[in-house]
Amino acid sequence: MTRQSYPRAHRGDHLDELHGTGVPDPYRWLENPDDPATKEWLAAQEDLFRSAMKPRKEFRDRIAELLRSGSVSAPVWRGERRFFMRRTPDQEHAVLYTVDPDGTERVLLDPMAIDPTGLTTLDTWQPDKEGRLLAYQISVGGDEESNLYVLDVAHGDRIEGPIDRCRYSPIAWLVGGEAFYYVRRLPATEVPDGEEQFHRRIYLHRVGTSTETDVMIFGAGLEKTNYYGVSVSRDGRWLTVSASRGTAPRNDLWVADLSASSPESPDLVTVQEGVDAQTALHFGRDGRLYVFTDRDAPRARVCVTDPAEPGFEHWHDLVPEDPEAVLSDFALLDDLDRPVMLVGWTRHAISEITVHDMVSGERIGEVPTPGLGTIGGIIERPEGGHEAWFGYTDNTTPPSIQRYDARTGETTLWAASPGAVEVPAVTTEQITYASADGTEVHMLVISRPGHEGPRPTILYGYGGFGISMTPGYSASILTWVEAGGVYAIAQLRGGGEQGEQWHRAGMLAHKQNVFDDLHSAAEHLVATGRTTPEMLGISGGSNGGLLVGAALTQRPDLYAAVVCSAPLLDMIRYEKFGLGATWNVEYGSVEVAEEFGWLLAYSPYHRVREDVAYPATMFTVFQSDTRVHPLHAWKMCAALQHAQTADRPVLLRNEMEVGHGARAVSKSVELAADQLSFLAEHTGLV
Repeated sequence: MTRQSYPRAHRGDHLDELHGTGVPDPYRWLENPDDPATKEWLAAQEDLFRSAMKPRKEFRDRIAELLRSGSVSAPVWRGERRFFMRRTPDQEHAVLYTVDPDGTERVLLDPMAIDPTGLTTLDTWQPDKEGRLLAYQISVGGDEESNLYVLDVAHGDRIEGPIDRCRYSPIAWLVGGEAFYYVRRLPATEVPDGEEQFHRRIYLHRVGTSTETDVMIFGAGLEKTNYYGVSVSRDGRWLTVSASRGTAPRNDLWVADLSASSPESPDLVTVQEGVDAQTALHFGRDGRLYVFTDRDAPRARVCVTDPAEPGFEHWHDLVPEDPEAVLSDFALLDDLDRPVMLVGWTRHAISEITVHDMVSGERIGEVPTPGLGTIGGIIERPEGGHEAWFGYTDNTTPPSIQRYDARTGETTLWAASPGAVEVPAVTTEQITYASADGTEVHMLVISRPGHEGPRPTILYGYGGFGISMTPGYSASILTWVEAGGVYAIAQLRGGGEQGEQWHRAGMLAHKQNVFDDLHSAAEHLVATGRTTPEMLGISGGSNGGLLVGAALTQRPDLYAAVVCSAPLLDMIRYEKFGLGATWNVEYGSVEVAEEFGWLLAYSPYHRVREDVAYPATMFTVFQSDTRVHPLHAWKMCAALQHAQTADRPVLLRNEMEVGHGARAVSKSVELAADQLSFLAEHTGLV
């Protein structure tokens, strides 16, 4: 493909003056999806994509086959009733079930029954403390704009809703199911233009009443980009409220004793405010307050205190910080002669669970796990007991639910994914390499047994928001490796694999470390003979799309192909679109001169240079994405198509009626097959 074959995209002369620096934006017009010129350009890009793309049926069929494993979630207990999600081999979406005390299993919510088109997703759900009512949230077409409803569990009847503007809302039920706290945005008519995504508040809603009478209990006058958490202890006595500015790795925290103040006007006591740390509270059945925190402990610790004295000065270590492992979760099992705490850890992103004396914190054992993989949340019964449940997966194991019995010390399979699939034989190595500044970085490398010599390779990374890259079942990875490729997952700085310090080493002024870590991973794969630059593709989405966008502009010589999905690419204007304003705590803000300098230094859209041989690049974006607007990829695609000198295509896959998050399985299959087909063609996988 030559440069002349691309759809025409007018290069404007728009120039922003920012902090004394001129910043050109030749494709500013592509920010408007309603502009006829944008629509014409997108239609031409769709035609180009369909004519240039060579989808491989064998990839699509194998991905679909491997996804027939289905999925299953851990049980959520309310007395003798439990709730769980399950997707059978032929279902597009997972279904929410309940199991009655007599053992009868019933469907509560099936997204396909609600909407046979498959465009409706079940975003979140929360039963009340007695298991009689269920609050749930659904959205349509990928926009994640959740509406909240309440369901009568016994009869399956919807008794309330919709309550709109509830995107990302936690639900905190009061005892008895008569009321709950929730988070809702202010109406668009009450906020400045362009700020409709923000301005959240915490409300108390009484079931059966109009939302017009809901009482606002928190959030007025605070930062517009705040996210709020709210929870109520099992006994209904303690209310916890947290506030985080956007996605900042810190939160303010308050508690209120609802036995001493009304639910409508809780007397909130500060636990921490203005502190650079993340902290969460759990009120134990033994009367103690358990504090999960990374304050003075970047790898996290568990402290205890009296609920009446929740302040930092009263915290005492129960499970101290580990110098190598990151503490991720805990559960309390107290129906034992010696009550215990189960503590979840990740060690270089591999999960483990240890057993501790619940009173002293002394480590007294380990929970057997199925292998070297990833453990989901550890679930206990709210009223106590001797059992715990946790999810498990690794690179060749579909998700399963394991049950641990503290009386016997045994772990057994509780529920397997419902579909039987034949998984190919693969090997997984965890290797280390040195980044540009000498920092040791870990990487998982997955390949077929006995495969030696350079192979077409996909290098995947994320490197942001403290999110860890851990082993997990992936139909795409297995399909690629089975076809003869190598798949590498780099655990870059900016993630959470080594704790909060690892995250902060890849954010704000240190973002270049993340890109250096990826380049060094690529160079290591080449130097050790696993691949060559001509056989190396990189892939990433969202923040990982920013990662590969920066990589292809910084080191176009190192990569043969790039798949860049739902990316952030214009880092000068990212705050103006989607949820961008909530991420300036991760990246920095153009409004601040120093931070503008960081952003301009790596902003992929602004780093595109003419007359450069860029890798083959495919942008995959979603028209209903309300987190990361597809304009980032549109503008970058136009810039790359203009600048490209190599005989390597730059393509745009623009998908309608899906968004940043959950989607029907069939749509996931088509996307993954297109991505693998593109990478296979341009890395030489036969």
